[in-house]
Amino acid sequence: MNEINNVLLTGAPSSGKTTVIKEIIKSLNHPANGFYTEEERVDGKRVGFLMKTLDGRSGYLAHQNIKSDFHIRRYGISIENIEKIAIPSITPVENNIIILDEIGKMECFSLAFKQATTNAIDAPNIVIGTITLGGDDFIQEIKKRQDMEISEVTVENRDLLPDIMLKKISTMLNIR
Repeated sequence: MNEINNVLLTGAPSSGKTTVIKEIIKSLNHPANGFYTEEERVDGKRVGFLMKTLDGRSGYLAHQNIKSDFHIRRYGISIENIEKIAIPSITPVENNIIILDEIGKMECFSLAFKQATTNAIDAPNIVIGTITLGGDDFIQEIKKRQDMEISEVTVENRDLLPDIMLKKISTMLNIR
């Protein structure tokens, strides 16, 4: 029996996954490293996605003005920023909780990100994060792991999930 070490949230776009993660970060009473993503809007219209690390670094994950070989809809993906900002932030640090928002299609254009994600979830650290609802083979393999618990964020449960997740984290920390 594998111990659950990794707890991920999934759900439809705009279901509140990152909002739950940000609430957890605000209330977390334990050292943590990692990143979360945020939409950037101009005049109410989404123009891009930012990655923000817990230690204060930030950069575009994707933006409508980024020229890239990798695109999702109108957004060019910044592989350079994924590898310069997201990857170092999810490197396991002894006893830290790793925040990994998100294991998604954009991030997974980077092979180095996939490897860093695998390293993070293979580490003894607790990983709290989000994962896209669908996903390619890599994402499906992560979802099948025995050391993984995945909860879907819905309109009905998203306001309750931060407290549920914080209690789960506390229990996981006390087992160690």
